[in-house]
Amino acid sequence: MTAMIELANAEKTFTMHLQGGVDLPVVRGVSFHADPGECVVLSGPSGAGKSSILKMIFGNYRCDSGRIGIRHRGKVVDLATAEPRQVLSIRRSTIGYVSQFLRAVPRVATIDVVAEPLIANGVAREEARDRAGRLLRRLNIPERLWTLPPSTFSGGEQQRVNIARGFISDLPILLLDEPTASLDAANRAVVVELIAEKKTRGVAMVAIVHDDEIRHLIADRIVDVTSFAAAA
Repeated sequence: MTAMIELANAEKTFTMHLQGGVDLPVVRGVSFHADPGECVVLSGPSGAGKSSILKMIFGNYRCDSGRIGIRHRGKVVDLATAEPRQVLSIRRSTIGYVSQFLRAVPRVATIDVVAEPLIANGVAREEARDRAGRLLRRLNIPERLWTLPPSTFSGGEQQRVNIARGFISDLPILLLDEPTASLDAANRAVVVELIAEKKTRGVAMVAIVHDDEIRHLIADRIVDVTSFAAAA
């Protein structure tokens, strides 16, 4: 089986320019892979570098050394050396990302916030909004709220909108940073179902989940990042 994501000895260090250029090592020697239909969960204490690893895979953080191979349109691209334009192309058509926080354009209706990734990839607006509505309903966001901007919602409601936006696309890779944080038991169960459905469609996922029960429900493999922490 060909991996969708493969990290080999990836390393990240931040340079603190406001503190005399001091280098702050974050992670080193990061090596693991994720196959189609597999959810790999990163575990380890706060500050071990889990979110930094996700951001390296997404291309938000440039890898200082090592390799981050992403299977994109049938070819493997090394994000450690990819040009910015190529990184943007990979994000648009290959990698989805569900962060802990919703970042949406102010005053845009919730249903359009969720539908936007589909519209950006050529799906007709009516079809995109229909699919967005189905996801919002499934995540228990009442229809009366769909025309309102998500900035008016509670933290838990915003996170469900965030999840709907992240899960709506049929991308082959999905990164999940605490997708069940701020959710009640019923909506956590919905997210577990959505992850299971992505697996059946062959999506490769890398997730950060601090809830032990959720971790064991979704993980096909757990990677302990403690050994990658630069301070280890």
